[in-house]
Amino acid sequence: MPVPPLNLAANFTPLRDEIIAGVTEIMDSGYYVLGPRVEAFEADLAKYCGSPFALGVSSGTDALLVALMALDIGPGDEVICPAFTFFGTAGVIARLGAKPVFCDIDPDTFNVDIADLERRITPKTRALMPVHLYGQLADMDEILSIAKRHKLPVVEDAAQAVGATHNNRMAGAIGDFGCLSFYPTKNLGAIGDAGALLCQTEESFTKARSLRLHGETKKYHHRLIGGNFRIDVLQAFILQVKLRHIDAWTEQRRAVADRYTKLFAEAGLAPELVRLPIARIGRHVYHQYVIRAPRRDELVAFLTERKIGSGVYYPIPLHLQECFAYLGGKAGDLPESERAAKEVLALPMYPELTEAQQISVVAGIRAFYGR
Repeated sequence: MPVPPLNLAANFTPLRDEIIAGVTEIMDSGYYVLGPRVEAFEADLAKYCGSPFALGVSSGTDALLVALMALDIGPGDEVICPAFTFFGTAGVIARLGAKPVFCDIDPDTFNVDIADLERRITPKTRALMPVHLYGQLADMDEILSIAKRHKLPVVEDAAQAVGATHNNRMAGAIGDFGCLSFYPTKNLGAIGDAGALLCQTEESFTKARSLRLHGETKKYHHRLIGGNFRIDVLQAFILQVKLRHIDAWTEQRRAVADRYTKLFAEAGLAPELVRLPIARIGRHVYHQYVIRAPRRDELVAFLTERKIGSGVYYPIPLHLQECFAYLGGKAGDLPESERAAKEVLALPMYPELTEAQQISVVAGIRAFYGR
């Protein structure tokens, strides 16, 4: 049975009539950027996340960028982030002229190695940027403790973790800033690029809001140099509709993950051969269901021939990317990040994935390994 890696259209099917009616109303209104509809979405998002303030922006990457701009990060500064993550996490640091300092990951959760994070703090460190990879929270209790000891702000990259919780705290609403992505493939996805920045204080929110619109304080008056990081009304409206369903979709994802775990055990593949996700901290929202697989690239080719989708997130750790060669990173520096890049494989994961499809996925993997 063919199994696509994603099925974005299925997510919209039950909401189609409501969304089409709303989009038509927006088109007729002639009001397409910022304004009351965006503010309504921001209010709903802040309430859902348990954050005092939420700011809609143009993408998850721009949320990270605005957070660092609000902290006045620039040349001579260092920001610590994991090497095993999406490029945007470190790209925004370098874009501001600061230095990304890469730390290794915990091999079980794929999130930051706490001890390695603290070891890399220097007098030039200006912020810590943990990533909640694949939908699981990093160890924020330990990270906040480190941040407090060293008097450093924490910028959460929660792009893949909308709805993830630990001790009644939600991803993105724990540190000083939280950065969310609503790229269409995310658990809460728009129909284009969009993101949000969660802020803990009115002062930081006001500054970030100004930076979102070229540093304006009022029309054509600029106190800061910002950028065009605005979310459009269509994306905000669609996200507001979908936000009402995110918890139900999350529980469906968690059920899909549980079925995978059961099927792998029944097939005799885990834990003997493949290594399954470990949900160590809080409520994992399974943006991805990621296994570690021997001969990963051969397995991908085998599954592709059988029209079974998969993905590798991410094949090159950031300290080995060509654009960061000036930092002097080399193979062997961050062994867990490098090992993960060779072994990780994301399987099809979405709320609408059927048990029959999952059986096909696991059967394909079992056939590859000759079990």
